[in-house]
Amino acid sequence: MTTHIHEIRVYYEDTDAGGIVYYANYLKFLERARTEWLRALGIEQDKLLEQSIGFVVKRVEVDYQAAARFNQLLRVESQITEIKRASLLFQQRILDQNNNVLVRASVKVVCVNLVEMKPIGIPEFILGELSSVR
Repeated sequence: MTTHIHEIRVYYEDTDAGGIVYYANYLKFLERARTEWLRALGIEQDKLLEQSIGFVVKRVEVDYQAAARFNQLLRVESQITEIKRASLLFQQRILDQNNNVLVRASVKVVCVNLVEMKPIGIPEFILGELSSVR
């Protein structure tokens, strides 16, 4: 299984009053990593939006194991562990520069028709690109 790696620097705006990353911001980091992976495969989400196709998060399970702090460089590792007709299951981890796991997450995304807001099959051109990383 291919692992995509995306690095993120923790900015001051990502932290709370205690100087650690606010828990909800880890979800943003995970989202950015998934988006950049699709972009690296040549799948631009703005082009999908023009066709009323989008990927929406259906379920997230997150295990917070340690805190990140301001100015740390983090590595988000993402793997697709399941491809179904209309959904993808990602396993993701956020690690610090010492390879300590800070966050583990399982994220299920569903392909939807954005006009009707109903699940649709993942387009063939996307499935073709995703098959190259499995």
